[in-house]
Amino acid sequence: MAQSEEQNVSAEQPQEKGNVIEPVPFGSGAKKAPKIAELLPDSNEEEGQRRLVTATPEFIESLFADGNECITAANGILPVKDETRLILALFSNGRFLVAEPYKNDGRVLSFQVLARKRNLQVGKPEYVSMAVISDIYEYEVKRPVQEQAEASMQRDFVTIISHAAKMHVSDIHIIVADHTTIQFRINGLLQAEMEYNNEWGEAFVRAAFASADISDSNYAQNEYQSAQKSGKTPLRGSHGRLMLPPEVLAIRLQFNPIAFGHRYVVMRLLYADTGTNVNDPENNLLALGWSKKDTELFYRLRAMPIGLVFVSGPTGSGKSTTLQRNMINMLKERNYEINLITVEDPPEYPIPGARQMPVTNASVEEEKEREFTKALAASLRSDPDMLMIGEIRTLSAADLAFRGALSGHGVWTTLHANSAPATLIRLRDMGVESFKLEDPSLIRGMVAQRLFRTLCPHCRVLAKDALDNPACERVKRALGDFGLENAYLRGKGCSHCDYRGIAGRTVVGEFIIPDATFLDLMLQGETKKAIDYWQEELGGRTLKEKAISRMLAGEIDIEEVERWTGLLDERVSY
Repeated sequence: MAQSEEQNVSAEQPQEKGNVIEPVPFGSGAKKAPKIAELLPDSNEEEGQRRLVTATPEFIESLFADGNECITAANGILPVKDETRLILALFSNGRFLVAEPYKNDGRVLSFQVLARKRNLQVGKPEYVSMAVISDIYEYEVKRPVQEQAEASMQRDFVTIISHAAKMHVSDIHIIVADHTTIQFRINGLLQAEMEYNNEWGEAFVRAAFASADISDSNYAQNEYQSAQKSGKTPLRGSHGRLMLPPEVLAIRLQFNPIAFGHRYVVMRLLYADTGTNVNDPENNLLALGWSKKDTELFYRLRAMPIGLVFVSGPTGSGKSTTLQRNMINMLKERNYEINLITVEDPPEYPIPGARQMPVTNASVEEEKEREFTKALAASLRSDPDMLMIGEIRTLSAADLAFRGALSGHGVWTTLHANSAPATLIRLRDMGVESFKLEDPSLIRGMVAQRLFRTLCPHCRVLAKDALDNPACERVKRALGDFGLENAYLRGKGCSHCDYRGIAGRTVVGEFIIPDATFLDLMLQGETKKAIDYWQEELGGRTLKEKAISRMLAGEIDIEEVERWTGLLDERVSY
């Protein structure tokens, strides 16, 4: 090699002391910038053309992802001389990186011949800077320490999940800012549970991402990413040693960047059915809080062989659980002699006897929509008797759902809508044609539900004993003395409820099994007339009316009813 060329690259080369290579400190020092521009060959381009990419610490980590090893490292299966290690690196998956100044060096060609003689996979050379080669071997030296730190974080991950599962937490919120805060959502209430420093939080979030079964290939600090972890498989990277607690069926993870370089992660815990007699079709729904009358309405809807049934409500209102238990009941009622196909993103709960089709994990919304539409179209070509669609979010999904109903299938799905009547408004807003929405043979049922916190019966406070509370004044205006004598407020808490005043949560919902008149009134914009017709002619009861009934039975407190349905002394409005 010419002397001038040696001078050009010497600033990036590791220094030798005898036979030991001393690498340049990773990501520090004047000899290297934190982000290194490298030139990699593009297999679709002619020789000599290059595309510019940026090598970051994440890039170096990605080379070792999925169990890949640098086999030319000092402890690798193909150790090489120190002078050769300065200019190339080969990985167990065949990825072959060569320092750009040495691309025509004889040592590179000789190495390729030797590796192939030993039946090792050697890919097309990727030309990088000398600094990248140095970083690879420094990372290899540090990796045992990093792996120990990652293993410790994974143990923390399992410990926190186990602690949350014992409390039956629905969601875990992790806010990594100047310090790290972990919040648990219990019975709908979000409360701070733990605090750590910033460094712990950053490491914990990375470990959570690395532990997932389904995720993007690389963790990206400043990108929106999602992931999923199944409870049936060990944590990825734990070598089979770490599992989620047995009661946790799966975890859905959402990673969000927030202002000032901070990170916000939400983990939704999905639990296996416990404490419920799933062999009793009624108890399946009664255990959630549905009334006897409600279960009869669900039975009528399940008995309809064709048409769409919509279950609506905000995120976290229990829609997926209601849907799952109805599908379990439907299969049992039909002796498992029907082909029930579900399309979910992702599947949340197992439905024995159903063919549950997952949607491929995608990082961008357009790709998610495309994959969901593809899975839904595939389900229609798979000889279904009944379809369950996890959620309708787009017009393309809505069109396919209606296509399923028009072709003689029953379709159950969820939708984000404020109320059962608003289901029609939401579908029309999506772009569904009016002629589909005015046909009662297609629109079979509309259900809206909320999860209400139930009062601890040991410390609840009777409304007539708290007349200074403005909510009690509204009870009196709306319901008179009868309301004051039967309604309760949340107490301060006691040993029975862990000093929360809350015993759990129950579902309250409204049903519409529409006819042509109701649909026509709604689509003509005559909402008030449609609601009056539903209540007077179809026997409907609004969510507010049903919640007030549960309040007067002492199950739900006054403020909880108002939180979901509006002030008690105001008329319900859709």
